[in-house]
Amino acid sequence: MEEKEGVEMEQNGNKSVMLLILTTGVFGILNTEMGFIGILPYIAEYYQVSVVQAGWLISLFALGVAVAGPTMPLFMSRFNRKWVMVFILGLFTVCSTIAVFAENFYVLLAVRVLPAFFHPVYCAMAFTVAAGLARTGEEPKMVAKINMGVAAGMVAGVPISNFLAEQFSLSASMAFFALATLLVMLATLWFIPSMPVKARLSYGKQLAVLKKPMVWASIVAVIFLNGSIFGVFNYLAEYLGVVSGVAPALISILLFVYGLCNILGSMLAGNLLTVRPLTVVKIFPLAVAVIYIALLGGGSVWPLMGLIVVIWGILGGINANINQYWMASAAPEAPDFANGLFLTAANMGCVLGTTVSGQFIDAWGTQYVVLGGLLFCLLAALVFWAQCYHKQVHTSLMVQSEH
Repeated sequence: MEEKEGVEMEQNGNKSVMLLILTTGVFGILNTEMGFIGILPYIAEYYQVSVVQAGWLISLFALGVAVAGPTMPLFMSRFNRKWVMVFILGLFTVCSTIAVFAENFYVLLAVRVLPAFFHPVYCAMAFTVAAGLARTGEEPKMVAKINMGVAAGMVAGVPISNFLAEQFSLSASMAFFALATLLVMLATLWFIPSMPVKARLSYGKQLAVLKKPMVWASIVAVIFLNGSIFGVFNYLAEYLGVVSGVAPALISILLFVYGLCNILGSMLAGNLLTVRPLTVVKIFPLAVAVIYIALLGGGSVWPLMGLIVVIWGILGGINANINQYWMASAAPEAPDFANGLFLTAANMGCVLGTTVSGQFIDAWGTQYVVLGGLLFCLLAALVFWAQCYHKQVHTSLMVQSEH
């Protein structure tokens, strides 16, 4: 089904243009989601709430994505993908526009959470369309291009929102989110061809993948791995200011550097996961743990902190691709549903990681947010290693049976 759709889409529209718009669309969605990380301290000050309370804007958004991930892509898989994407981009634009004028924290929270339920629909469709345009065996490379939109959301969203809030106002940051999704919505209307679903899997066949133990193990692995990254990253702006003693203007630059390194990491991940996927998956949690140990010991040392941000940014870009690859490979027979499960697991990891790491902050101070990241690194490593061992044993038995 996916190959046929990919061929038809390539005939109806330029593949490169489509990939660019899909990538930019994911950027617009992620820009709205992740951009709030850069302005948490400003939100806390403006609305007179704690930084941990302001963090609800991130964790509840992620929870909305997690709740909608398994159901909304499944439900909307029957509709024309172009018009679904236009609707979602329009909803994000309207909600961000309301946020510009919100004077009450709970009004901001409401218009923040509403579009979260449609986030997994857009992203799941973008991943599926990109994979459908790829040659057999090169799907990770195409998906990596979409994940560059995620990284670009961090490159532009986090530091620019931080800069706008610092130099102008919090409302200016909200307006930036609205403008980004508005422009992509117009590009989608103009350049993306109609994408009706020609052959749709039944809901029952897609839900049947939940009977596979490896699917559930993959969900747990993605939760832990994403928790290890975002449980710490979501408090990065606060950490840089409180622990590292970095000036507000320099925080914007460091967040921008982190995002640029995310793009580099995503570019590297496409090739790494095509050539040596299991090796990358097994080593990755350990690499993140090493960075956090360095952060725990040298987070207050400026030159070392700059180097840590660079390496951490590269790993953050690789992380998104590992998560998507791992879920997609666990349920290749239902790609839309698998991508929805990936987004659910990833955002559950964000919620859990942010919550647990926030507890370390409340108990011992901002410096010890790293302990939450280390805990999730350990849990992710254990699950990934067990899965890799199972896959290697299964492959070995298959080879022996053939002989």
